[in-house]
Amino acid sequence: MSPTEYFDAFCQSYRAYKKGAWCYEDGCVYRGLDLLAEATGDRRWRGHLHRLADAQIAPDGALAGYRVEEFNIDNILAGRVLMPMARETGDPRYMAAARRLVGQLDRHPRIGTGNYWHKLRYHHQVWLDGLYMALPFQVEYALATNEQARIVDALSQFRTALDLTETASGLHVHGYDESRQQAWADPTTGQSPAVWARAMGWLAMALVDVLAILPPGDEVTALRQRSLRMLLKLADLQGRSGLWPQVLEAPGLVGNYDESSASAMLAYAFLRAARTGQAQGADALRLRAAGLAALRGLETGRLVAHDGVTRLEGICRVAGLGGFGGVYRDGTPAYYLTEEVVADDAKGVGPLMMAHAEGVLLAKSVAETAETRQA
Repeated sequence: MSPTEYFDAFCQSYRAYKKGAWCYEDGCVYRGLDLLAEATGDRRWRGHLHRLADAQIAPDGALAGYRVEEFNIDNILAGRVLMPMARETGDPRYMAAARRLVGQLDRHPRIGTGNYWHKLRYHHQVWLDGLYMALPFQVEYALATNEQARIVDALSQFRTALDLTETASGLHVHGYDESRQQAWADPTTGQSPAVWARAMGWLAMALVDVLAILPPGDEVTALRQRSLRMLLKLADLQGRSGLWPQVLEAPGLVGNYDESSASAMLAYAFLRAARTGQAQGADALRLRAAGLAALRGLETGRLVAHDGVTRLEGICRVAGLGGFGGVYRDGTPAYYLTEEVVADDAKGVGPLMMAHAEGVLLAKSVAETAETRQA
């Protein structure tokens, strides 16, 4: 089964991740469908997107199961499709829904440096996941409504979050606890112990998406330089399979494995960064080659058919920090190997759709360049 056939079959059978409630897992699929539609012009992707998302958005913009009082930063992510759906249809409910999410951000708790808490129940904590959940939406909404202050705030949050989570190697730990109260937090730095590949994937996608749409300026240039250094460091850690291990910078970790969702995220980030001019010359070629190798490794090695059904395998179902479900997640490298590995989880399939869309756009660009040279 081709990747396109797999995505279509996946969406035909897909059901809302959390019993119909607005959530980030569905948002990963929605973002993938939006980018596939944009890259291919194939209307089936818009059809899937509207069938799935419209069921969660009321005429007045209310979102199914959404409660602002939870102050869950994850709930912002799915809002990224609201602006393109509003532009496409002119239906006012989409921007009404977007305003509800912005209303959460306006009241969302922040640590002293101005960064959003990850969730209300995770006091004083910033996780890399949350940068992807909130900041690209915030920037896209600000561009749509001409609210420059929101862009300034997002850039500031990126800068401080990178400072707070950076390791000596230039990569970033999963989380930071301002209060130093969590057992997983280093008492001096507040950092969690390990560099988790999917956390780096969330971060890379957040940076690349924002840098692809913001106009040039000193703050944007500085962030672009920092992002590129990080991406090139990640390229150094890519395995021979084209994929990245669940825990990065842990060569002696017994049981470490190539993880599909992080690899899809990084494939997307590398290809989008190269295509949108965030790297030049040899650096752009290196990112493109690494992104294509990861995409190829996923689409040829992780889309596996069993009894006639193709599934995307090797996805860490969930990982986090602190108490959850009666278990304390201590954030050590060994912890990340205890979480369940599953197939067809939205956190892997959605980013693979995104990476595939970038692969389509790259192929078009190469073909257009060849035609120009022949002319």
